[in-house]
Amino acid sequence: MELTGATWRKSTRSGTQGDCVEVADNLPGVVGIRDSKDPTGPVLTFSPDSWRAFITHAKGR
Repeated sequence: MELTGATWRKSTRSGTQGDCVEVADNLPGVVGIRDSKDPTGPVLTFSPDSWRAFITHAKGR
């Protein structure tokens, strides 16, 4: 999966120690997820619909 041009961001609720995930949702057809402590490590990818369903479920809505 080509993620060149991905813009990675963390939640505004992340702590100052950086132990969190980063999301790149600016690419067409794919959402990337990575560990903020290992930005050159593996990336999980999801379709935008799958990611939206996950977020909706995680929020309990």
